[in-house]
Amino acid sequence: MAAALIWIPLLSGLLTELGVTKAQQTMLHPLVGRVFVHTLDHETFLRLPEHVAVPPTIPVTYQAHLQGHPDLPRWLRYTQRSPHHPGFLYGTPTPGDRGRQVIEVIAYNRDNFDTTRQRLVLLIGNPEGPLIPYQAEFLVRSHDVEEVLPSTLASRFLTALGGLWEPGELQLLNITSALDRGGRVPLPIEGRKEGVYIKVGSASPFSTCLKMVASPDSHARCAQGQPPLLSCYDTLAPHFRVDWCNVSLAPARDFLTDALVTLLVPLLVALLLTLLLAYVMCCRREGRLKRDLATSDIQMVHHDTIRGNTEELRQMAASREVPRPLSTLPMFNVRTGERLPPQVDSAQVPLILDQH
Repeated sequence: MAAALIWIPLLSGLLTELGVTKAQQTMLHPLVGRVFVHTLDHETFLRLPEHVAVPPTIPVTYQAHLQGHPDLPRWLRYTQRSPHHPGFLYGTPTPGDRGRQVIEVIAYNRDNFDTTRQRLVLLIGNPEGPLIPYQAEFLVRSHDVEEVLPSTLASRFLTALGGLWEPGELQLLNITSALDRGGRVPLPIEGRKEGVYIKVGSASPFSTCLKMVASPDSHARCAQGQPPLLSCYDTLAPHFRVDWCNVSLAPARDFLTDALVTLLVPLLVALLLTLLLAYVMCCRREGRLKRDLATSDIQMVHHDTIRGNTEELRQMAASREVPRPLSTLPMFNVRTGERLPPQVDSAQVPLILDQH
């Protein structure tokens, strides 16, 4: 009975703890090739009642990492302007990131040093709908990356950009801070921003205005300190100050044509070389009869005479019978030509014979 009284509170506490862990696990669904933004707000981590507002003076910082690893995945970034502002997890997953990834987030309350954990389960899949072959990237110098990450401002940017694009749905593909691209930290002057790169894509082709502003002539004017070739009205101004000298376009490519060229050109070259070699080896051979006809009679008689004489000398050399040369015998007398009997021990024969 006493043991039961002890185990009941422990089991209740364990179930309560499991319930808290389950409530703080969030399922998210990023898409390959699309920007993913998740806001880490103070309300989620401070565990305040629903009717109690979060005091703006409570400083909270966050630390996020991939489960089982000390850092975030390569495609995911974390940023927070200050402990009094929310944090953001953002990035664009690649095809190699498909699958399930678990991100663990720890929030630190800088007032009472309380910590709260949250688990984000990312189920990365493929996007639905048509492909986005036309992509453009813009450098917005009037904003920081934390200001563009909220969905409201990002949607406003896409709406304003629609006036410079052919009619069609625009998709936000990537957001990158200018500091991550080698930009400099601005001076602490009011109105100076770090800048942010925004990449947008669509199934609709580029407008003439975008093609002109990204043309080599426009970049040449920018290199000389002149304004770019912007032939249309800037619908992004004055809310977004875009650096039109840093606009890059990625037009659609026909990968089928590239694949056919890559495969067919080497095959055609190999086929031509094979046909040329076969023509040289088979069709250009003169043959013995043609060669004999092209040779003069005197030269042919001379060649036959030499050949016949060579054959006759060979037969005579093979049929002659001559004794074996004495120099090939084991031991012999150079002066008399006398050979030693086979029973004589060669070790007892003097090297220099007596001279008579």
